Amino acid sequence: MRNRGYDNGEANFKHIVLGGGMVAGYLAKEYVENGGRSGDLGIISSDEAPPYERPPLSKTFLTGKDTELSVLVSQPDFYAKHGIDLRLDTRIASIDPQRKRLQTESGEEFAFEKLVFATGAQVRELDVAGTSPENVLYLRSLMDSKRIRERAANAKKAVVLGRGFIAMEVSSVLASRGIETTMLIRDDRMWKAFFTPEMCAFFRKYYLDHGTRVITQTAIAVTGRESSARLTTGESTTFDLLVAGIGVERVTELAVRAGLKTDNGVVVNEFLETDHPDIMAAGDVANYPDAIFGNKRRRVEHWDNAVSQGQHVARALLGRREAFIHVPYFFSDVFDLSYEFWGDPAEADRIVHRGDLQTSSFSVWWLSRNTLVAAFTMNRPDEERELAPELIRSKRNVIPERLREVPSLHELATG
Repeated sequence: MRNRGYDNGEANFKHIVLGGGMVAGYLAKEYVENGGRSGDLGIISSDEAPPYERPPLSKTFLTGKDTELSVLVSQPDFYAKHGIDLRLDTRIASIDPQRKRLQTESGEEFAFEKLVFATGAQVRELDVAGTSPENVLYLRSLMDSKRIRERAANAKKAVVLGRGFIAMEVSSVLASRGIETTMLIRDDRMWKAFFTPEMCAFFRKYYLDHGTRVITQTAIAVTGRESSARLTTGESTTFDLLVAGIGVERVTELAVRAGLKTDNGVVVNEFLETDHPDIMAAGDVANYPDAIFGNKRRRVEHWDNAVSQGQHVARALLGRREAFIHVPYFFSDVFDLSYEFWGDPAEADRIVHRGDLQTSSFSVWWLSRNTLVAAFTMNRPDEERELAPELIRSKRNVIPERLREVPSLHELATG
């Protein structure tokens, strides 16, 4: 079914992507590069901007180094040039899987042969007395980042709530702009679910050395628009900028109403197919079986997953039905540091550190029964970052003592 414009009041497409995030952006590029025909693909997005990269929103766009145009996955004319119908600021009210129709809030209908569910996630809002959209900012969209950037231009004191990478990145940007910044963390240490105690100690000291207060085991109550916060530690602090980076929630309401199977996201098989034969899901919203980790179910909220699954689904729409097998990957930039992470440390029974954790050059390796399951590298030789995903994927037996002591990891890969 090629797009024939409007027949009987509806637009017809062979393939539709519901969601205008990075999945859609990279799916469209892969679709074009693999011979997708003009007029076959439609993208329905509630966003006002074409698909854009999310990592710069808490990094280079937030600092002002990137522009709105430079963070786009593809330039605005890419979609029309290749016959891709990109509908922005369009909200879908319902999905009819049997009739293969989407209906917008305004009553317009879109017909599809295959649908890709890529609605992503939305920020978790702060449930604290005294907070409102006027005194708490969040970071998820391009518009969110613009608001923080604009407010930061005149801010002198900022409070950032959260324990993960968004809070860490936003705090580093604000502190680097000369804003007196305080991080408030509910746990007893920074990013406890991911960082080892040694890593937490390093990053806490690094933030303190760069002028950022880090207060753990605390929560707040906010008073007044001009605002002050009372901490459960008994302290109080004033601020003119408050940012909450306390996680996201998957957007599955439409999937639930359409009768798709959901459980911590939209449930898919190894091919990223839902329980409906003509609907796939990808990106933040997709709960898929990870073959590398024994088909453990996983829902990943990072850039690399959205990119890789978007590309994978594009090839599937064009006839290449293959299992999605991919080592989870994540990267972050804080102050003048960049680090990378691969895998899943949840089942690790041994942790090995390489390098010097008193400096900014070290790596961390998580093992389960002498099999590498996760790795973190920062300012380490290229071979470490290159071999990390290979060792995880291959499930090669790794002796912890050798991992710690060998001068070169090539000895592990070839030994």
